[in-house]
Amino acid sequence: MAVKFQDYYQTLGVGKNATEKEIKTAYRKLARKWHPDLHTDKEKAASEEKFKQINEAYEVLSDPEKRSKYDRLGANWRDGDNFRPPPGAGGFNYNAGGGAGNGFSDFFEMFFGGGSFNGAPRGARRGPSRGQDIESDLEITLEEAYRGGEKALQLSSREVCPACGGDGINNNSFCARCGGTGFNSGLKTITVKIPPGVREGSRIRLKGQGGGGFNGGPGGDLFLKVRLLPHSLYQVQGSDLETEIVLTPDQAVLGDHADVSTLDGPVSVKIPAGTGAGKRLRLRGKGLPGRDGARGDQYVRIKIDIPSHLTSEEEQLYRRLAELRKGV
Repeated sequence: MAVKFQDYYQTLGVGKNATEKEIKTAYRKLARKWHPDLHTDKEKAASEEKFKQINEAYEVLSDPEKRSKYDRLGANWRDGDNFRPPPGAGGFNYNAGGGAGNGFSDFFEMFFGGGSFNGAPRGARRGPSRGQDIESDLEITLEEAYRGGEKALQLSSREVCPACGGDGINNNSFCARCGGTGFNSGLKTITVKIPPGVREGSRIRLKGQGGGGFNGGPGGDLFLKVRLLPHSLYQVQGSDLETEIVLTPDQAVLGDHADVSTLDGPVSVKIPAGTGAGKRLRLRGKGLPGRDGARGDQYVRIKIDIPSHLTSEEEQLYRRLAELRKGV
């Protein structure tokens, strides 16, 4: 009996040498795209047919025994749309007329029988297993890194489907709740405790907040990699900070006191007479805590504000100063 050949690798968009992980990833992506519930009435019939083809391809290629039998078809793959298996093609079961009732193509029915998924759903063949660990970025301000605290974080969640335990199969059929993907997507809000003194690149571990466990197994962990947001005042250099203050020419020449912002609040800094532009003043212990607990330093870089507009009196004074420096 001739039937229409089904190229399951082409259906999932993977090569013949695709790994189990690649097949599962391709399947889940396509199943989400073509799930009938995500399409309008006009497109629903086409999406249902596509969804069945995707599920059938995954049923064969995700099962090592079925995939092996399928691969043994060999040269007959490309004989055309009407495929006729060779005599004794390797123990394939043929159940004529079963395809329409079970949602499988005649091609599947000819080689794998009535679509019983080998008698039991895949979830029944696997015990509880731990969910995957997940890593994400956590953006925080410099002040939050210094003082610590709590931060609400909203994350996209991908929880294992409770109906099928993550297998995508339920009662010998593709799980209706997750569409055969094994996962349900959504959003969740968690509260993150930020330890004081956390550094750029540090990782915060949230136990059990990663991927959901399979078949009642524990969830994986969520690792948050700390990213410091740019700051308007400070540049971070390890445990040290650098900021800048702007002085007028007379402050730089004669010396003065100026207020400087620090993470602990403003402090008064003595400006030595004759301070030039680009010079750095050091504030001991005003930086970030180091790994040994000791705080780094804060450096204050000097900028000189040269006035662009002078009154006539100011201009006369500058000219007189220039004359004095020339010895006139």
